[in-house]
Amino acid sequence: MKPAPQRLEPIFSPRIWGARSLAPLYPEKSNLAEPLGEAWLTGLDCRVATSEFRGKTLREAWHAMPREWRGTQFADDGEFPLLVKFIFPTDMLSLQVHPDDAYASLHERDAGGRGKTEMWHFVSTEQNAQILLGLKPGVDKSAFLAGLKNQTLESLFQEVHVHAGDTVFVPAGTPHAIGPGMIVIEVQEYSDLTYRVYDYGRVDAHGNPRELHIDKALEVTNFGANLAGKTRKLPLPVEEDDVDRSLLAACRFFATELWTSQSPYAIPVGASHFDLIVLLSGRGVLRSKDFGFPIEQGECWFLPANLEECHFVPIESSKMIRTYVPNLAVLREELQRGSRPASVDNTVFD
Repeated sequence: MKPAPQRLEPIFSPRIWGARSLAPLYPEKSNLAEPLGEAWLTGLDCRVATSEFRGKTLREAWHAMPREWRGTQFADDGEFPLLVKFIFPTDMLSLQVHPDDAYASLHERDAGGRGKTEMWHFVSTEQNAQILLGLKPGVDKSAFLAGLKNQTLESLFQEVHVHAGDTVFVPAGTPHAIGPGMIVIEVQEYSDLTYRVYDYGRVDAHGNPRELHIDKALEVTNFGANLAGKTRKLPLPVEEDDVDRSLLAACRFFATELWTSQSPYAIPVGASHFDLIVLLSGRGVLRSKDFGFPIEQGECWFLPANLEECHFVPIESSKMIRTYVPNLAVLREELQRGSRPASVDNTVFD
């Protein structure tokens, strides 16, 4: 079976806090009767839209494809490791926290047993957009419970103002909430475990409040200092002129890059891992000697690990996300070949 890029169809999820227009990423999703909050780009039920696995779900394709497509890091038959999604909030999301792998493997086996470390890249933001990220210094469990009882919990969180182009790393155990007025692309471990602690009194279409998970949230919340916060973009080496390649964030679960260019460039591919690419803006063609696939804004593509080559040829100025499961030692070596070697402490997390 000859390897070729695979386009994945997104799944759009209604959310109380979602938007009634997903333009400009998805201009066809406008004037919606029901607000949509998320577009899952690599959900296990997303369908492959091209080539050999057309019509199959990502779960089916992942297990059916040759191991060489997945990469040597994924020689076993485990589940797909990365969830990538867009988030479209017009209201505050709930105050929430996610467990780590150790907790999830013991207490959430039926839900897959994986924790959730994630990162957010802000595609666009309105003026004064902000998130809540981590607790203020000195907030302990008793203060947290008092804030919950008095409905002042939000005041115990650290406010972080965000702008288009910012990236934030959110390790498991960090209480947080995304605010309104932004479009976010999220890269995370493949997990949907969320423990809500406060939801602003909202109710669903049937008048029922959404479920809270306070006991579990208290068990996994990090009440001390942690690594959550804005990252620093780091330059990565690139062969072509007029191409900007930057590392946004990396940990053992994912590494995510941003590519910006009006000129063609080669997307790195290698035997150890597959890649996912998402076009944030612009349009172009994925090309090699064997294929040529048009790629549009908002699309997500799976690139097999055993591709001989893959080039992106932009038709107009474009921004692309590339994400994969890294070998951190190899990534650190690559950073040292970047044009401006710098501290990686705020970008690469062990």
